[in-house]
Amino acid sequence: MAALVIAEHDGVLLKAATLNTVTAAAACGEVHVLVVGFNVEAAAKAASQVAGVAKVMLADGAALADQLAENVAAQVLAISSNYSHILFPATANGKNVAPRVAAKLDVAQISDITKVISPDTFERPIYAGNAIATVQSADATKVITVRTTGFDAAASAGGSATVENAAGVADSGKSSFVSREVTKSARPELTAAKIIVSGGRALDSAEKFQEVMAPLADKLNAGLGASRAAVDAGYAPNDLQVGQTGKIVAPQLYIAAGISGAIQHLAGMKDSKVIVAINKDPEAPIFSVADYGLEADLFTAVPELVNAT
Repeated sequence: MAALVIAEHDGVLLKAATLNTVTAAAACGEVHVLVVGFNVEAAAKAASQVAGVAKVMLADGAALADQLAENVAAQVLAISSNYSHILFPATANGKNVAPRVAAKLDVAQISDITKVISPDTFERPIYAGNAIATVQSADATKVITVRTTGFDAAASAGGSATVENAAGVADSGKSSFVSREVTKSARPELTAAKIIVSGGRALDSAEKFQEVMAPLADKLNAGLGASRAAVDAGYAPNDLQVGQTGKIVAPQLYIAAGISGAIQHLAGMKDSKVIVAINKDPEAPIFSVADYGLEADLFTAVPELVNAT
């Protein structure tokens, strides 16, 4: 029984979510990793060095250069018969490809798993994380997305897997790459940051959001996040949203300022190791999950934190 992990990478380095997915796959069987792209030999080499990986499949071709979901799904399907489990990180890319693969294989996708009980039984959160469902699958091929915060990252060094070439699929012709806008920031990316500082609707404006929250994030070398309410109000861009409909994070330290603690936000950050809440409302739900709570005006407390650190 072998499990195939679909790697996410930038052409050279593996993204952190892949390492968490490898850990989940190791509980399902022998771990193979599929690296898809064009001129991505460096990424395949990086995958071969991940601890616990037995084999790396390299699918290199011009049709895979932009990793369009239709073409990546076709590539996965081309080798799917060799695997009992196909695992994707539960990221935007993974969620784009996995349903296509599951539909073509006529199996039920198992989404957002946080624990592997046995090769056919998994745990996944439901009702915004307020309940945990245990799911058992009898499908011959199990298509799974992995909530990366539920698994430790596999070591990126120490492995010695072989790299084999897989024939790249032809372009499906169903979609074409137009353009890509990449947000660049000197701060850590949210899903990889060890410290995250998030602001909510209480900040009142985009200018205040940057004026108050950015200095604290910079001082702590932290990722900068926001609640859905702050994003919807236009205080912060969409890529900063933390929550059930945003990014799921589990940093070592999560500081929530002016965030009431709506259920969809809590679903995205309550697995953080230490949670600090700053809110002037003593009844705010965020305090129910916080390890440390400060009942104070964020416009006073956050600048004081910046000056004290």
